[in-house]
Amino acid sequence: MNQDSTRYIGRVGQTFVYLGKLFRMFLFQSDWKVLPMSAIIAALVSFAVGGNIFKTMEGTLMGAFALSCVCVWNGFFNSIQVIVRERAIIKREHRAGMHISSYVASHMIYQAVLCVLQSVITICVCMFMGMKMPQGSLVTPFPLVDFGLTLFFITYCADMLALLISCIAKTTTAAMTIMPFLLIVELLFSGSFFSLPEDVMPLTNLTSTKWGLTAICSQGEYNSLPMVSVWNSALKMKDMEVDGEKPLLDTFIYLEENNYRDELLEKSGELNQNPEFDFDTGIVVKCWLWLLGWTVVYVIISVIILEFIDRDKR
Repeated sequence: MNQDSTRYIGRVGQTFVYLGKLFRMFLFQSDWKVLPMSAIIAALVSFAVGGNIFKTMEGTLMGAFALSCVCVWNGFFNSIQVIVRERAIIKREHRAGMHISSYVASHMIYQAVLCVLQSVITICVCMFMGMKMPQGSLVTPFPLVDFGLTLFFITYCADMLALLISCIAKTTTAAMTIMPFLLIVELLFSGSFFSLPEDVMPLTNLTSTKWGLTAICSQGEYNSLPMVSVWNSALKMKDMEVDGEKPLLDTFIYLEENNYRDELLEKSGELNQNPEFDFDTGIVVKCWLWLLGWTVVYVIISVIILEFIDRDKR
């Protein structure tokens, strides 16, 4: 880009100049490839966990975890290299009058568009694959809009974290090396999927997966769903003999013949409800605010780091 084109125009003007550059890169430098990649990942996740999500407690928890990981992966891959790969250009143009806030703002807008597209693609692919969608709305009048906003906030939060790492990393190789480590942290500290010691649970508040998983489970009415793990575990022992008889098999036959199975599964779900996953507007809004809060923090730190780029000897 011509340095003189940004030397004497204001911050807003510079933002649109760099935004135009990013969209040209999207079209002519194959940055659009992140969109079909997100479709493929969504299809794989739908195939693996789509059968039980929003149908049973266990399926919803696993599906919410998987969808949160999909969003985090999409966000990381979007921007993990975008700053570090043009660090020399940023340094040169900053010395020529480029405002760092304008540069970062252009990336925020561009990445937001990508995240919206990825969220829409993820929902469309999941629906095409036959995955059940949340049926109740909490914030907007439309359940799919609520669900789509959750996916967007998770993806965008992860995207801005990756943008921050791209500001810190010395090389593209270093940035790509850090990304799997961050992904593992997001997986392990998702809060509800893995059992963690109580003294490290506060660390889950730092991850977007924790807030994304909680919001998805809440929107999917987790606490109103049946729990099937107890039934399935007991069913595996139906042929166990006691004094030459099979009491569990007889019990299962009795329950099935008298249509008690569904009632038993619902009762099992009632006994295993999680207050954090209540179908409640406040819970979803709280998750969204946490995700937006961390997004803002990542952006502010990114701007501060790049403001000192002239002192960088790399």
